[in-house]
Amino acid sequence: MAPNPSGDISEAKFLTVAEVAQMMRVSKMTVYRLVHNGDLPAVRVGRSFRVREEDASEYLRKSFYDAG
Repeated sequence: MAPNPSGDISEAKFLTVAEVAQMMRVSKMTVYRLVHNGDLPAVRVGRSFRVREEDASEYLRKSFYDAG
C-alpha cells in the first residue's frame, strides 16, 4: 500500500509496540529504542505508541544486508 499523497491515513493499520516486537521477533524494549531514536516512525496515543504496519515492514526491508 503506497502512501496517499493527500496525507489520508484512514486506511492505515496501526500496531502496538508488542505487535511490532512480535512481528520483528525482538523485545518490546528494542522497539521502544527504535521509536525513541527516530528509526521507526510512531504515533503517541495517550501513554502508548502505535506504529503503522507499513512503516514496520519498510524498516525490516531496509534492514536487510548481504552477509555473503
